[in-house]
Formats: sequence, structure tokens, C-alpha cells
Amino acid sequence: MEALYRSIEHICPAERGADMKKYTSFKIGGSAALLAQPRSREELAAVLALCRDVPHTVIGNGTNLLVGDGGYRGVLIRISGGFSDIRTEGTKIYAQAGATLGAVARAAMLAGLSGMAPLSGIPGTVGGAVLMNAGAYGGEMADVITEVTVLTPDGRTEVCTEHGFSYRHSAYQENGCIVTDAVFTLTPGSADEIRTEMETLAARRREKQPLNWPSAGSAFKRPADGFAAQMIDEAGLRGFSVGGAAVSEKHAGFVINTGSATAKDVRKLLCLVQKKVQETHGVLLEPEIRFLGDFG
Repeated sequence: MEALYRSIEHICPAERGADMKKYTSFKIGGSAALLAQPRSREELAAVLALCRDVPHTVIGNGTNLLVGDGGYRGVLIRISGGFSDIRTEGTKIYAQAGATLGAVARAAMLAGLSGMAPLSGIPGTVGGAVLMNAGAYGGEMADVITEVTVLTPDGRTEVCTEHGFSYRHSAYQENGCIVTDAVFTLTPGSADEIRTEMETLAARRREKQPLNWPSAGSAFKRPADGFAAQMIDEAGLRGFSVGGAAVSEKHAGFVINTGSATAKDVRKLLCLVQKKVQETHGVLLEPEIRFLGDFG
């Protein structure tokens, strides 16, 4: 492994024993054996080629991620700020996978392009948002994404126009391809009206969501009939806690780190919420949070 780490460190910025508390919005988790941060598709391809026979996982900004307290015994490949160029051409915005949705939304607003406002408050990166078909306030990535460039499992670059989008799902979750770039196709609009819409939605988020606490956003996907937060609330779980993890008093769809939570606390709480909601509503909630590493 030492030789592998040295090789990766010659390709791109890398950190040994990376504390995942610094790289996840939950501010929880153990250490990764190595965290690599490629700055281009070429660097990403080179790192992936080196990691072919060792445990490795690609992540973004860690806004939808819970890393186990025992850490991750492999290479985490983080596509983030060093891989985040954005450019606008006509009604299209071209963005690298490490760009944030907020940055894309601001670029769209400045260009007078509408369609991104509902997604503007989602804290993740373009790559992660495409992977999960992220959405909010009636909008989702499927509404605005037309082309996606990926690295295939055998290292080829491929441009895709069919993405298999459905609720919080894309074909990229199954086919092993890694999103490197995306094209957003938007519609002309008034920059002032778009700015007002973004500000209104941001105010709604601040009013209704526990943004002052570390979390990974909505803890569970929306079930077929009803809303996860409503079911959790009706099950009497608002404010329920395990260790330092709690169901938010402000929005029962969020599980928050009150300051001393461990990954084990969060995972146990999620399981207890699932069990209680299934008992009261006959619905098994599916986590929207991605789990990674050693939970003991």
C-alpha cells in the first residue's frame, strides 16, 4: 500500500489518515487511509487506474455521507473544489463534477437562465447530484441535465444522453461510471426574478430546516404514499435521540449531530426510526444517506 500511496501523491493532492469529520457535513467519522483529490479528468483516470485492485470509493463534498467511526481502510477519491470549472454558452451551462449546485445556480442567475432556483440550496456537488438525481421544491436534476460525461469502469471517457433518472436514482448508481462533467440546458428568464426566487427559497429553508446543526439533509427518501417527516412526527419521534444524534425538533425528516454524536449513534437512530415508522405506518423508510466504512 505504501508504494500505491506514493504513486497517488505524485498525481494529485493527497492526505494520509484524513479525518472524515473535516470532509462530511455530519462532522462525524473516522479516518480514511488515503484521501486523493484529483483536479482533472486525467488525474482522476490515473488515480482510478492505480486503485483498480484495492478498495476505493469516489465521493463529493460529503453532504450525503455517513462515514463509520472505524474509518475507511482504502482510498477515498474526492471530486470537489479543484475540479469545479463552470462556463455558460447560450442557454447551456457546462460544469465539472466538483462544482456545487449553488455555484451553478448563481451562474445561471447571472446569465438570466431559469430552472436552477429549486436546486440552488442543495449543498452537494454536480457529480453527486447527478448520481442521486437530487431534487428540492418540485425540481430535480432530471429537469435540467441533458448530457453527462463519465469515466467508464474500463477508463474510457463517454458522453451520455440517457441517464435513467427516477426519484433519487440514476443509471450511474449501477453501471460503475463516474460523472466528471454535466451539461445543464436551461431557459431564458429575468435575472431579477430568478434572484428573488432563490432568495425566497433560501428563506424557506432557513425557516423550516435545522441548517445550524450538522446533518446530511433529508435522512430518508420520500415513500410512495406520504412524507417521511410527517410519518416520523406522527410516530412520536420528533426530538428523539440516541447519544448525540437526534431527530430534529425543527424538521422531523432531518437527523442532526447535536455536537457529540458518533456515526454509531446516527446509524442506530436511523434504524430505530425505521422500526418505529414501520410499526406505526406499515412503511419501511429507505435512507437517503450513504453509508461508508467501518461501523463496528
